[in-house]
Amino acid sequence: MTNTQQNHLEQLKRAELFNGRAAMLGLVIGVVVEGLTGFGIAHQIGLGALVDGYAACRTQFLPFCF
Repeated sequence: MTNTQQNHLEQLKRAELFNGRAAMLGLVIGVVVEGLTGFGIAHQIGLGALVDGYAACRTQFLPFCF
């Protein structure tokens, strides 16, 4: 393996570690905000209508109704 390939693999490893840590941090923040406000993560990011059921059936985003 050449030096350039090794450098590239090291950069990919650092990027993946950063992405994984950012995802874990985002999930923890979402859970904390849910605990404080009572709104789930889907509601926090604007997808609450999909999990509420009524709007999902009306817009046919889901193949079933609640």
